[in-house]
Amino acid sequence: MTRTARRNRRMSQMAGVSAAALLALSACSSAGSDSSAKSDSPAGSSSSGTISGDVTVFAAASLKESFETLGKQFEKEHPGTKVTFSFGGSDSLAASITGGAPADVFASASPKTMKIVTDAGAASGTPATFVRNQLEIATLPGNPDKVDSLKDLTNSDLKVVLCDKEVPCGAAAQKALDASKLKLTPVSYEQDVKAALTKVELKEADAAVVYKTDVHAAGDKVQGVKFPESADAVNDYPITLLKDTRNTEAAKAFIALVRSAEGQRVLSEAGFLKP
Repeated sequence: MTRTARRNRRMSQMAGVSAAALLALSACSSAGSDSSAKSDSPAGSSSSGTISGDVTVFAAASLKESFETLGKQFEKEHPGTKVTFSFGGSDSLAASITGGAPADVFASASPKTMKIVTDAGAASGTPATFVRNQLEIATLPGNPDKVDSLKDLTNSDLKVVLCDKEVPCGAAAQKALDASKLKLTPVSYEQDVKAALTKVELKEADAAVVYKTDVHAAGDKVQGVKFPESADAVNDYPITLLKDTRNTEAAKAFIALVRSAEGQRVLSEAGFLKP
C-alpha cells in the first residue's frame, strides 16, 4: 500500500470515529432534554391545582363576625387568596345577585331568599343548609324596662324596632308574633338585623327582636332575653356556589371550610345552631 493510500485510510477512520462521537453526544443531549421535560411536568401539574385568587362572598348580616373569622383562616391556609365580603339583608343581596352583581358565593339567612337566586338560575348546584338561627330580644344593658316576654314588647311605652318583613329576621319575628296572636307596632323597620341591633346599642330604641347570635356578638352593649315563641321561628341558613363565579375552585374551598368541623366550631361558638 502506498503512503498516500495509507494516509487516506487513516483519515477515513478518524472521520468515522468523529461521526459516531457526534451521534452519541446528540443522543445524550436528547435524552437529557426528555428527562428534564419529564421532571418538570409533575411540578407544573401540581402547581396548577393550587387555590389562589379572589373570592367574593355575599352573606347575611348575622354571619358577619363568624365569616370574617373564617375568611382570615381561609387566607392563612391558602396564601395568595383574598376573601371579600358583602354583608346585608338577604333579600337585598339576592336582588343584587340576580341583577348581575359579581359574586362567587351566597350565604342566605333563609331558604325563601335563597329561592330568589335559584329561581333566577344564578346558583350552581343545590344550596346546602349549614347552620340555623333563633330569635332573641335585645334590650338595653341591665334590662331597665324589665322585658321578660314577647308580649311585653306590645307595651306602648316601649320603643321597639324590628327587621323589615322582607328580611329573614323580620319574617321570623312576624311569624313568632302571629303564632302568639300578638300585634306589635315598631317605631321603625330596619333593613337588616345589624341595623335593628344598632338602634338599641345607641339607645334609640328600648328593644329589638334580632338573632341570638347578634346579641352574642354585641357583648355587654345589650342584654338578651329569650322567649319560647322563638322555637317556632328558627331560620335555616343555606349556602351555594354561584353560577357566574370567576374562581370556582377557591369558592368551593371556602364553602367546604364553612361546612367543615372547624367552620361549624366557629359558627357554634357564635351561637348558631347545627343544621
